[in-house]
Amino acid sequence: MREMTCITCPNGCMLKVEEGEGGIRVTGNKCRRGEDFALAEVRHPMRTISSTVPTVFPDFPVVPVRVTGEIPKERIFDVMDEINQVTLKVRAGRGDVVIPDVLGLGVDVIVTSNMLKCP
Repeated sequence: MREMTCITCPNGCMLKVEEGEGGIRVTGNKCRRGEDFALAEVRHPMRTISSTVPTVFPDFPVVPVRVTGEIPKERIFDVMDEINQVTLKVRAGRGDVVIPDVLGLGVDVIVTSNMLKCP
């Protein structure tokens, strides 16, 4: 049995997930989203990443970035390795792509601030 807290709605239900011969059983959820969350977390957990990348601009030596969607949990360190290889050499703004389709995962790494847009 595995216990987890559902994070899909404000209820924060304490879920119990049991795997058996009949499949996966989820209890403790107050709504369907809790069951869906637990099943996804057990079968194929996904995460998002937020980080920073260095720039060549002394006024803003780093800018915040994030991925545009969820990635498999087991690929977090691979994606971070890619992010850590980037240095921004152009003034980029919110939503500008830093790494398109990172590692072929179907998500981009984008800038999340406009602080570099103004010289």
